[in-house]
Amino acid sequence: KQVVNEICRDLMAQHPMRRMVQGDVGSGKTLVAFLAILASLSDGFQSALMAPTEILAKQHAQSFTPLFASIGMAAALLTSAMTAKAKQAVLDGLANGQIQVVIGTHALIQETVQFKQLGLVIIDEQHRFGVGQRQALVDKNDKIAVNLLQMTATPIPRSLAMTLYGEMHVSTIDQLPKGRQPITTRWLKEDQLEELEDHVAQELEAGHQVYYVLPLIESSEHLEQIENVLEVADRLADSFPDYKVDVLHGQLNKEEQEAVMDRFKQNQVQILVATTMVEVGVDVPNATIMVIQSAERFGLAQLHQLRGRVG
Repeated sequence: KQVVNEICRDLMAQHPMRRMVQGDVGSGKTLVAFLAILASLSDGFQSALMAPTEILAKQHAQSFTPLFASIGMAAALLTSAMTAKAKQAVLDGLANGQIQVVIGTHALIQETVQFKQLGLVIIDEQHRFGVGQRQALVDKNDKIAVNLLQMTATPIPRSLAMTLYGEMHVSTIDQLPKGRQPITTRWLKEDQLEELEDHVAQELEAGHQVYYVLPLIESSEHLEQIENVLEVADRLADSFPDYKVDVLHGQLNKEEQEAVMDRFKQNQVQILVATTMVEVGVDVPNATIMVIQSAERFGLAQLHQLRGRVG
């Protein structure tokens, strides 16, 4: 409520909004974004929400659809993987104003994308975009200054936020919705791997699913001591013969990636061994445990994002 009020005050001010919303995964940033879009719509302006990956853009579209349906509206999706015909329909709708809300990937900043009256730009997982990319979307309306709302689940210390985003106001959602389970984070050493496998076995027996995240896809001669996705998947298939193990990484094509994710969502796969592709926006409520091996090879923002995929 507090963050929505801060945003609405910004939208009513004489100068354009430059605000960043920080909130843990699952704290309700999507709802805050939806209410900001509503406020913008009521003033007759179009809104655009940009996400870093296709999986996340689609997931946002799915989350927003029932919200918009309740007020008799729809949000269009725009990604590079769409057919030329589907893309053109969205481009036409944005240019003539019939489409008032669009959710998309970097496809939104292509020159062919023109808006009739863009008023609000929302950027999710803002650390995944460059300054120029964010600005390119804001510049899509050359008649008026566009309001900008950036969202992040990565906690940024206030002093650093002031340094990096000095001209931005920072809002923080510091409460989670009721009923959220706290996420327990544990650090294990090499000699505790048996304990880990026991814990994974317990979760599997309870009917839950497991993420295994690794920094490498396959073995590398320079990093021989670091386990990789393909090795670990084989090892887990031997350790847990009653459960289905699958892999997800960037060398699979888009269709294969989506097929793997769908199988995991539908619980046809119980253990998903992956690279950080699962870092952003993958939502499988039945997955209750995540193992991150060689955690020192990941950045703090990545670890925090990954952590938010469970609980």
